[in-house]
Amino acid sequence: MVGERVTERVPENWRWSVTTRAVVGLALVVALLSVATGILRIDQEAADFGPIAPHVPLAVQEAVGFTGALTGFLMVASALALRRGLRVGWWATLLLLPLTAIQGLLQGSQYSLPLVVLSLVSMPTLLLTHKRFDRSLSLTTTQLAAAGALVGVQAYGTFGAYALRDDFDGIEHLLDAFYFTLITSSTVGYGDIGPETEEAQLFTMSVVVLGVASFGIAIGALVGPAIQDRISKTLGMMTDSELELLDDHVLVLGYGDLTEPIVSELDATGEQFLVVTENESATSSLTDRDIRVLDANPSDEEPLGRAKIEDARAVVVATNDDARDALAVLTARELRPDIRIVAAATDRENTPKLERAGADDVISLAELGGHLLVRSALGSDESPVVSRLLETD
Repeated sequence: MVGERVTERVPENWRWSVTTRAVVGLALVVALLSVATGILRIDQEAADFGPIAPHVPLAVQEAVGFTGALTGFLMVASALALRRGLRVGWWATLLLLPLTAIQGLLQGSQYSLPLVVLSLVSMPTLLLTHKRFDRSLSLTTTQLAAAGALVGVQAYGTFGAYALRDDFDGIEHLLDAFYFTLITSSTVGYGDIGPETEEAQLFTMSVVVLGVASFGIAIGALVGPAIQDRISKTLGMMTDSELELLDDHVLVLGYGDLTEPIVSELDATGEQFLVVTENESATSSLTDRDIRVLDANPSDEEPLGRAKIEDARAVVVATNDDARDALAVLTARELRPDIRIVAAATDRENTPKLERAGADDVISLAELGGHLLVRSALGSDESPVVSRLLETD
């Protein structure tokens, strides 16, 4: 019964996972092909092109070489977003795949045929897995402000330089103005475009100061948290920003041999949950499986507060130590008197103790195991105890 249901669900979840990994893999392959064909188109001579797209102007073929490489790098970013299950990554990939196919056709190269075919093949697979990528991209106010400042400075420099184009040597078009702004604000400064009047010099200095400041702030605000998250995951820790996203989740307090089936079941059903344990090896293992884990003592108030127990829907406690479980149950009950707490007792005699600690329901594994063995031996589903325990499944 229970085993059959779990057995039926695991292959379905496995197939779903394989399909999701296939989408991410296809996106990465398309990204690499787009970059590679773009570079090849830039490097090769015009004589090597044309049979596939003879009516495409040479200027267009050369332009899509540059844009194809750029699209490839954008596709890499969208594939990484897909890897994290972000909805924005799914939308970005959905928009970029037709673009890579079109660019492959316009490049007019026999080398771009695999890019076109793979881009078209990837789109149906992406559409079939749209429900899997449901995580929202959460940006802090600081990150939004930093991104806005970076875009604002580039806009200021581009339109300002274009308005003062008569005071510069080398600015004739809006693209020239953007090129000047990007090169100047990033402090590269090739020197091919320069100011010729005092007004243009003052403007150039303002672009340098604002550009350096905006780039510094953007890197600190946008890239810094990503580095911090990676370090935290390596050390088996969750950041405060990740914990803030928890809502209506299940808290699993402690980790042991009895906890692993619970974690696997919650992961298979797609429930949002967080494991709180001070077991370092378990923390590392769960982190490698992309399971949320907080490295802390589950019987302390501070980590349960960080785990947002006030917003949790239920608490599950099931390790190999009934005494430690009782402390975790007691702490959780004090912090959330109204939350449902379910515990497992390894020793049947400890069942009333866990109930007095605050557990709403205590399952004696010895009792449950005995009834399951009898039912299996007799080939009967009539055990009232087992039926009661399985009603919530």
